[in-house]
Amino acid sequence: MAARVVKHTDLKVYQRARAAARQVFEVSKKFPKSEQYSLTDQIRRCSRSVCGNIAEAWRKRRYPASFVSKLNDCEGEAAETQVWLEFAVECKYIERDAAAALYGDYDAIIGMLVTMINKPENWSV
Repeated sequence: MAARVVKHTDLKVYQRARAAARQVFEVSKKFPKSEQYSLTDQIRRCSRSVCGNIAEAWRKRRYPASFVSKLNDCEGEAAETQVWLEFAVECKYIERDAAAALYGDYDAIIGMLVTMINKPENWSV
């Protein structure tokens, strides 16, 4: 597990979050121009923030409280992405099935983050 991880990009949760953020970017390209400075920006920002916070958490892993705090930020950003996906479906900007698949990806990401949060000692240097 953590023994083979050298940098944050080696983490499965980071890789999965990057892939999901790329998908969010692609689907949000179809959102109307009127949403550019609201829903589009929000969903892109929080989906990318998951990755940024994972990177920051990884660099803070020698300090368990800081590591867990940044992972909690990741969890919050992932949940926020799910909220914006729900709004995008309600506004008919994204098909329900596509949103459900992304929502499920974020459920899995949150699960991976919670596993790390619950056992920070497995990731310390």
